[in-house]
Amino acid sequence: MTVNRLTKIMDNKCPALPGIVLWLRNRCVNYSSVMPTLSSLFRLSAKSLLLAAALIPATTLGAKTSTHTTRRSRSHKHVVHHHHPAPVDTLSYAARLRMLNRARLLNHYRAEHKKASPKEIAALATSTRAQRAENRRQVKAHPEWFRGPWKLGDSRWNAVEEHEGFLSHDHLHNMTEVAIHRMEVQLGKPYVWGGTTPETGFDCSGLVFYAYNKVLTDKLPRTANQMYHYRRAIKIAGDDLRRGDLLFFHVHSHGEYADHMGVYLGHGQFIQSPRTGEAVQVSQLQDAFWQQHFLGARRILTNNTVL
Repeated sequence: MTVNRLTKIMDNKCPALPGIVLWLRNRCVNYSSVMPTLSSLFRLSAKSLLLAAALIPATTLGAKTSTHTTRRSRSHKHVVHHHHPAPVDTLSYAARLRMLNRARLLNHYRAEHKKASPKEIAALATSTRAQRAENRRQVKAHPEWFRGPWKLGDSRWNAVEEHEGFLSHDHLHNMTEVAIHRMEVQLGKPYVWGGTTPETGFDCSGLVFYAYNKVLTDKLPRTANQMYHYRRAIKIAGDDLRRGDLLFFHVHSHGEYADHMGVYLGHGQFIQSPRTGEAVQVSQLQDAFWQQHFLGARRILTNNTVL
């Protein structure tokens, strides 16, 4: 069957066919499922109906455009109208079905996630502010809940966290307490020349080396004299001592050579590992012996040096 023959049949005998096919196409209906009904209705073969369905956009729209152009030409003889063929629907049945599924999913999502009303939004904001205020109050009342920015892998944490005044919002204070606590738990350990571990014992600088290098970014040198001349240590006057400052003495030496050291604890006390036959202990800095051999103080624990 030719195209012209099919066009005449559609215009004369089947004027309703284009509308029916377009209606089916807009609803993504497969033609094969309704072909027997259409074939018996319009008395055309299935092959002719499929060809008609494929030609419907060009046939119907083309006819309408031609009629419109003819009418305009009769009333406006000097006006030239250019015919632009209507675009043909190039989407496949599967593509149209996907579009339909996406539209259904979007409608389902919008139905499930309804936009909150202004009153609901305001109530949620008020509840959130109240909860945050309560959280801040609880944190302020219980500073022990947060251990701070620790980088210390000390297995003796349980004893450390029970230390009075240990926890603070001041990071430098916390790290100072860590170092001092590491020395205080060594009280009673014997003096051992060259010792740097709890298992073997400590000498004076070995105790500081063990406790302080755990919290410092740059590690301390090994001996007391090297620590006394350490480039990152700050010289401190005797009346400006602070908890954690290093104290140096020249017991058997002279000049600017330190052969003994300890760590200031505050209230005129310092911790040290004094000599062979003695153990790690707390001594009084105001004793005449230590005042006579006092060389100077250095501060190594600062915000720029601790972890």
